[in-house]
Amino acid sequence: MIAGAARDLRTEAERTNERRVLVLAGDRDRALDAAYDAVEALGVGDGDVSLVSTQEGFRFEEVRPRNADELLGRTREAVVLDCHEQFVPNALGRAVGAVDGGGLLVLLTPALDEWPATRDRFDDSLAVPPYGIEDVTGRFRERLVATLRTHPGIAVVALGDEAAEDIVERDGLTGDQTAERGDDAVDAAADPPSAPPAATFPVGAYGACLTDDQARAVRAFESLADPGSAVVVESDRGRGKSSAAGLAAGSLALAGRDVLVTAPAFRNAAEVFARARELIGSETDGNGGGGKGDRAGDEDDRAGDADERDLRTPAGGRVRFLPPAAAAEAAAEADAVVVDEAAALPVRLLEGFLDAPAVAFCTTVHGYEGAGRGFSVRFRERLLGSRFAVSDVRLDEPIRYARNDPVEAWASRALLLDARPAVDAAVSGASVDDATYRALDPDNLLADETLLGEAFGLLVAAHYRTEPNDLARLLDAPNLVARALVADGRVVAVALLAREGGLDAETRRGMYEGERVRGNMVPDVLTSQLRDEAAAAPRGLRTVRIATHHALRDAGFGSRLLDEVHAEFVGGDEGDADGVDYFSVGYGATPRLLRFWRRAGYRTVHLSTSRNDASGEYSAIMLRPETDAGRDLLDRHAIAFRDRERDGLSDAHRDVDPDVVRGALRACSGPTPVDLTETEWRSVVGASVGPGMYDTAPGAFRDLALATLIEGSGGDGVDLDDREERLLVRKVLQGRPWEEVANELEFVSTSACMRALGDAFVPIVERYGTEFAREERERFING
Repeated sequence: MIAGAARDLRTEAERTNERRVLVLAGDRDRALDAAYDAVEALGVGDGDVSLVSTQEGFRFEEVRPRNADELLGRTREAVVLDCHEQFVPNALGRAVGAVDGGGLLVLLTPALDEWPATRDRFDDSLAVPPYGIEDVTGRFRERLVATLRTHPGIAVVALGDEAAEDIVERDGLTGDQTAERGDDAVDAAADPPSAPPAATFPVGAYGACLTDDQARAVRAFESLADPGSAVVVESDRGRGKSSAAGLAAGSLALAGRDVLVTAPAFRNAAEVFARARELIGSETDGNGGGGKGDRAGDEDDRAGDADERDLRTPAGGRVRFLPPAAAAEAAAEADAVVVDEAAALPVRLLEGFLDAPAVAFCTTVHGYEGAGRGFSVRFRERLLGSRFAVSDVRLDEPIRYARNDPVEAWASRALLLDARPAVDAAVSGASVDDATYRALDPDNLLADETLLGEAFGLLVAAHYRTEPNDLARLLDAPNLVARALVADGRVVAVALLAREGGLDAETRRGMYEGERVRGNMVPDVLTSQLRDEAAAAPRGLRTVRIATHHALRDAGFGSRLLDEVHAEFVGGDEGDADGVDYFSVGYGATPRLLRFWRRAGYRTVHLSTSRNDASGEYSAIMLRPETDAGRDLLDRHAIAFRDRERDGLSDAHRDVDPDVVRGALRACSGPTPVDLTETEWRSVVGASVGPGMYDTAPGAFRDLALATLIEGSGGDGVDLDDREERLLVRKVLQGRPWEEVANELEFVSTSACMRALGDAFVPIVERYGTEFAREERERFING
């Protein structure tokens, strides 16, 4: 029965160039045996099959669920996903993406009626302390099961035990209408595109394309040979944009160009290098390459080592890979830069690639690699306002399966890969005062697909990487809560919040001694890194993500949402289960975000000592206390942060952007005592109004600069302009050479920069100087 069901699915899948899903629901051992029967019935080789499971000892390629990323950029005739011991939503997304047209995805699940209530190792990862696995819910799987039972192209077999027969609950066949659609798609891709007239790339680059869409993208990439050109390629997953980028990169290298490629990780760019390598090899071998044999969309027949990250050509060209932050710094040195999965990178980092002579951005519109909508909304305006002439290409035709493949539609719905905020027209007239604050209860989200899609779509757009696992966390994790502002029934702002802290003494001790405690990011940093064993006792609520609809940005919705959250959760009385001692946030620090969170009452307690590899930013942690316990926590860590930065800014933080330093220090609530000796005051006063030198007492200048930047301007603070504050950061706190500081801050000379620093310390001496310091100053002023 199972073999016959698999053959029928395979026959229809091949005829339509689509994919099908076979669900084998029941006992795990029985399901594994049935999966063997199903795969054997397909008539495919063992080398074309992958098994994603925690079990070992099978003849197929074995992939652990946590390593499902290994399937990215590959194609398989069949993928078997074992969902029993550890069902990871991300692994489902990657398994679906690896199945080729005409192929089969086999899901091994518990009995579908029982699955939502079944707990496994992934659920254990959601049970973050102080919660237990019994607090984790099964809403994500409840929703997934509903899609398996209703969506076209999915067969469901309920496996019987020794005394009962298997039951085919759904055969998964879609009928002749789907077949006709698929035949059209196959015919459209039967002949490879030819090189257009006046093409400058090799003929083989166009011959390797499988669709006219790909050929149009390759043609657009030809402009990268000219400085001042930019190309944006957008598509859903599986349309061959990375293949087109690889053919273009190889073509440019063959012409002697230096092409720098970057992506969130090398695996995301592996297809670019595979296609570039094949083209370079075919052209330098003299056979011209191209043709259907190169299969520009068939990611599984790569030539050479997938880890090879620097391809060179006889003409002196090269295609090389660097991680995003390093690539942004090196962009100006290359002839052209290709950014793959650009939507998975923060806008601040993307802006660094605008220093390249020519640049291409390839983005996924829908999918866990990143949100194309976020890219287009946040970065498009910046790109269009730059010096580049921008060409846009959209790829719609799938490479490996037909356009209307039902499995693609199912995966998009089940994992919300196509989640998006409400359309602009539906929210454009919304007023922040008229918006309604509401809890996004997981049961309500499960019952309302529109509400779930709009809320999750905003979270996707707010962050450069949102995955299917995040959808499961939203619906099932006991430590997470979501809140929103709704206007005219549409979600216009959303916040995802995590409960942290409130941990018992034993757990705190283990954390202090090096044990990792899941789901408690801020307490973990304060305890394990900053050595405060008591930090995990107070109860916190961390803003994991907050997003406002792009059509309503800068209209006060984010601030209003935070105000409502603060009002709802404030209070840490012992009997108040919902109250918290402090609110917190951790994020990649930018001047704009530091200002936003400071104005919302949050204060800096930590700045990471290394950059995030993908974002290129230093992460800031900020607290907003609400009880005595929260205030005690903030007070001791604000002081510790102040003291760390006094020395750390000339060490680990020596390259932090001065505006980030200014923002982080301005949001520090630590006191700013200044206690200098008379000798030190002589040096400071002499450098500001007399013949003294900065180098005679750098520590004294550092203490004064730190106090000045923490207090800021206004009130009792020192009123310095932006350049003067940057001068304090770069020279005094970060200890940069005079010439470097003068050039960066655009002083006419090093001497002018030195004089400016002395001038900046005149009001600083006025603010912090002792009676002795003021007398010393008067000595020089009055002669």
